[in-house]
Amino acid sequence: MMNTLPADNFTVELQPLDNHRAEKAKWLLNSPDPPSLWHQLTTTMRQTVLPLGNTGGTAVCFLQGIFPILKWGRNYKAAQFKNDFMAGLTLASLCIPQSIGYATLAKLEPQYGLYTSVVPPLIYALMGSSREIAIGPVAVVSLLLYAMIQKIVDPFVDPTNYTRLVFTVTFFAGTFQALFGLFRLGFLVDFLSHAAIVGFMGGAAIVIGLQQLKGLLGINYSTTKTDIVSVLDAVVKSLHHPWNPLNFVLGCSFLIFILITRFIGRRNRKLFWLPAMAPLFSVILSTLIVYLTKADKHGIKIVKHFKGGLNPSSVHQLQFGSPHVGEAAKIGLICAIIALTEAIAVGRSFASLKGYQLDGNKEMVAMGFMNIVGSLTSCYTATGSFSRTAVNFSAGCETVVSNIVMAITVLLSLVFLTRLLYYTPIAILASIILSALPGLIDLNEAYNIWKLDKLDFLVCIGAFFGVLFRSVEIGLLIAIVISFAKIILNSIRPSTEVQGKLPATDIFCDITQFPMATKISGILIIRVNSGTLCFANANFIKERILTSVIDENDENTRERVGVLVLDMSNVMNIDTSGIIALEELHKKLISQCIEFAVANPRWTVINKLKLAKFVDKIGAERVFLTVEDAVDAFLRLKMTGLGSC
Repeated sequence: MMNTLPADNFTVELQPLDNHRAEKAKWLLNSPDPPSLWHQLTTTMRQTVLPLGNTGGTAVCFLQGIFPILKWGRNYKAAQFKNDFMAGLTLASLCIPQSIGYATLAKLEPQYGLYTSVVPPLIYALMGSSREIAIGPVAVVSLLLYAMIQKIVDPFVDPTNYTRLVFTVTFFAGTFQALFGLFRLGFLVDFLSHAAIVGFMGGAAIVIGLQQLKGLLGINYSTTKTDIVSVLDAVVKSLHHPWNPLNFVLGCSFLIFILITRFIGRRNRKLFWLPAMAPLFSVILSTLIVYLTKADKHGIKIVKHFKGGLNPSSVHQLQFGSPHVGEAAKIGLICAIIALTEAIAVGRSFASLKGYQLDGNKEMVAMGFMNIVGSLTSCYTATGSFSRTAVNFSAGCETVVSNIVMAITVLLSLVFLTRLLYYTPIAILASIILSALPGLIDLNEAYNIWKLDKLDFLVCIGAFFGVLFRSVEIGLLIAIVISFAKIILNSIRPSTEVQGKLPATDIFCDITQFPMATKISGILIIRVNSGTLCFANANFIKERILTSVIDENDENTRERVGVLVLDMSNVMNIDTSGIIALEELHKKLISQCIEFAVANPRWTVINKLKLAKFVDKIGAERVFLTVEDAVDAFLRLKMTGLGSC
């Protein structure tokens, strides 16, 4: 329609349109400066501490931000407590045997698993925002602690210092978690991608299962390595020595019983309590069998050492003056990330089922403080457990009060029932851990990852085989390295797309994706598909753009490119290298008599372009709010017969 306008009418209609376009460009060029770094930090802290929608900073809002229970607790009803009470008791029946088993997996005395199921859940109930998540020790973190700390202190040679180092690692893990939440550094947890977690969990589950052969078979082996080859070699060598098959018979019998109850619970959801109660029932029944038949005198291995009572203080056991404090901090960082990844994934999954949003940063703060307090009260690193959270959810929990009921139940067990657990067979603890492992191996999800993204699948199998054949930390390292390589590859080699206009619309889009889109004669529109224009990719992007200009001129013999419009709508940030690359691009284009314009630069980008005087160099009239404005302006300029060359 523009091309059919007579020249004398064009000058009449051009003026109001140009004024409107210039006014829109001023909105962009005169936008206020972005908030300072200090302002962003203070805002972040306030948003983390205060509840959403409360920015007044009052003492009440502050306390409600730190302790959400003060907000929702005012409307708590007796009917909710009834549901939470039953869910808490059901949760405790699963938690008690699992906690004992996970403590032995971490090579700690059994009571430390129960201690970890008392204090951290109570702290989380005060500070956490998830209604369903069940807090306590988990298999993967227990294995991770043992796999990494035993390289510094052997738990079999020096159990006292090993336990102290575990508490120190837990303190560092909690500190890192709290800092992640306070400074909104949750993106650090995302370095472990979903694919990496699937592979890591699968490999760890197999390693944990192999390590339970020691308890299930009632054998002894001396290896401290966690890879599959070393563990299997140690098991085979141990079988050459005399061992009692009664341990295997007892453990397998109850393992089959637990798996059958789980199958029944899945087929009939009304019987959800059956698989939840099965582990505790197995512990009680097997303990009675051993006690009444004196089977421990005939080769059945039992727990024996079990210290009851309230959580003792462990403040004096933290080893900040130890020569291993640096290694403890490093292990604490790794445990913090793994624990947060599992907990936030579990919490968000069940929150979505209930239809509410979970604030990841506040969850990190709650997890951090519960582990800090836990390290001072003889607890090791706790997090959210998927299996126990599923039980809690199925039992009809309403709030985190179910965690309080569970913690009090475990505490009462510590005070009154620990003497009865003296005769608990180790094979039963092994069978309880083995029964929980299938949930960690997700073959369907691995197959979905393979279908969707082959590079993601490479991350998945890298973590899996790294954990399986080397060690837990090597598996994590492989996953992180491949993930970083993927990020770097995408960052330093971003794509650029030539855009055209869709028929009968004002929409400009990729002509490769939408073949019906048409190019504008004489105008080349290129969009940069990168969140940042920085030192890592600036020269690559500049060369890609210049190559596109050359290719366009080779293809379009009727009319050469006279204008390049750079769509920067995807670019969120730019550094000095990126600005220098734009300046060089501008000079190259000018030398070829090609106009250069920038469309839709983001807030931070346009602010930096103004500070660097780049806007002055290309001219403020060459900065547009939209691609449509830029194309319209140059078409009208072309109609007037004006140009740069």
